[in-house]
Amino acid sequence: MKNAFLKLIAIATTANAGLTAAQAQAPAGPNRPPTVPAGYLITPFGYFHPSCVVQLAEGDELLPDVKLIRHANGTSNAMHVCAYPHYRADGNIVTGDERAVKDPNISHSWIVSESVTTTSSYGFLSAEWSVPPTPPSNDDQILYYFPGLEDIKDVVTILQPVLGWNADYPSAWGIASWNCCEKGTTYKATPERVSSGDTILGYMFDTCAAGTLSCSSWDVVTRDLQNGKVSQLIRTSSFRQTFNWAFGGVLEVYNVKQCSDYPNNPNGFNGGGHAISFDEIGLYNDKLQRIANPAWSLNLWATKLTPQCSYGGSLPQQVILTY
Repeated sequence: MKNAFLKLIAIATTANAGLTAAQAQAPAGPNRPPTVPAGYLITPFGYFHPSCVVQLAEGDELLPDVKLIRHANGTSNAMHVCAYPHYRADGNIVTGDERAVKDPNISHSWIVSESVTTTSSYGFLSAEWSVPPTPPSNDDQILYYFPGLEDIKDVVTILQPVLGWNADYPSAWGIASWNCCEKGTTYKATPERVSSGDTILGYMFDTCAAGTLSCSSWDVVTRDLQNGKVSQLIRTSSFRQTFNWAFGGVLEVYNVKQCSDYPNNPNGFNGGGHAISFDEIGLYNDKLQRIANPAWSLNLWATKLTPQCSYGGSLPQQVILTY
């Protein structure tokens, strides 16, 4: 296995200060639950009002202690406080005073995941996975694939490097890095379009000294190793979380009407064609010591979901999610 930590730290960037509401995110269409207002956006965290999906430019930093977003050019903006409720995938409302990220379940649209916890904390998580082919059918479905980090004792936010279908680009694949959802606001880096067959490298690491249990600052990076495009959050806030819950791979969906809405991946599990494989996983503790054999556990969140598409997974050498 490659030494993921040494391979990832240096990435060339171009500073572009600014702060905007997300422009490319897929709007909730006619398949949205009836409780979700028109014009809301689909995110990896549910349906959000457009003003509550904030796109950060390269180099923007979240500084929650002073409630500011500091830009690469030295200017600052006040951090956004969402004035609108958001909705889970099943249409249940979430008010601004309620924690935005909950334990994963089907109402939050997670289908299958593989995760591990620690009594201390994690300082680094990386994974590689291939961009699947175009799904055979298109029902305006949204598909998300990602690793991620949460605090299992007090879930406030989640860090995610995400590959999405139909998410930022209609009928196409794209990547984006996310941090959600303090004060009802979700933050994302500028998305980039990617192509089937490309290898995606996603990783998160804290920027503190080794041995820091609860680092306040993290980098979240999603990179296409073929075209060189990168979507990254630099020195983004942990919002006082201790990231002790690692997800080696997650499948999350919206608006799947039939099993052909999933891609037939020729690089899938044992050549079977219906899987996503998260490879070259690097998981490190807060001391930046590599965990050689993480005890991944399989979580099936969609046992009552329609349609059922033979969801499952494979352990322990790779994180493989099957469908």
